[in-house]
Amino acid sequence: MEWRVSPDLIPYEEAITLMEERVDGISNGSAEEMVWLLEHPPLYTAGSSAKKGDLLDTKTLPVYETGRGGQYTYHGPGQRVAYIMSDLTKRNRDVRAFVTALEQWIIDTLGVFGIVGERRCGRVGIWVNHKGEDQKIAALGIRLRRWISFHGIAINVNPDLSHFQGIIPCGLSQFGVTSCEALGINISLTELDEALRQQWTQNHYL
Repeated sequence: MEWRVSPDLIPYEEAITLMEERVDGISNGSAEEMVWLLEHPPLYTAGSSAKKGDLLDTKTLPVYETGRGGQYTYHGPGQRVAYIMSDLTKRNRDVRAFVTALEQWIIDTLGVFGIVGERRCGRVGIWVNHKGEDQKIAALGIRLRRWISFHGIAINVNPDLSHFQGIIPCGLSQFGVTSCEALGINISLTELDEALRQQWTQNHYL
C-alpha cells in the first residue's frame, strides 16, 4: 500500500483524474494500492444521491458532480481528505464491511486525540455529541469500479465551518457540523496523518 501526502491544495479535477488512473493501474496490475492524504480548495461535491434542493448556495463555490455514494458535502482547507484505492478482490467483496472498516478507522484515529467519534443508525459519517447535540465531524463516500475502491473519507480538523451553510450536508438539515478545533482539540494535519497511518498499520482494517 503506497501512502502519499500532498502538501498543496489539490484541484478536484486533478484528484479525480489521478484516482481513475490509479484504479485502472491496480486493475491491470501496473500500480499498487494507495492511500492519498490531501486538501482541496473550497468546493462542494454532489454524490449519486444528491438532491438539488440541498444545494443552498449556488454561486459562492464551485460544485462538482461525482460518482461516489452520498449527497452533498464540502471540501476545503483544514479538512483532511483520505482517498483509498484498494482492491477488494484481495479481501472480501463486501461493501458494507469495507465501509464499516473505514468508519472504524476514523473512530480509532479521533480517539487518539480524545475525541469520541460514533456511528449513528441511519446516518452516514462519524458523529460526536457536543454540548448535548449530535454534530458531524467526518464524512464518508466511496465508489467501486471492478471491485477497486476510490474516493474515501474527510475529517474536519479546522476548516471554515461557515461553508457548510451553503449545503444541507448529507441531506440532514437538523444536525450541525463540527471540527476538532471547534471541540477545543487543536491538532495539525501532520499529527492527524501520523495517527491515521498508525491506526491503519496497527489494526489492519482491510
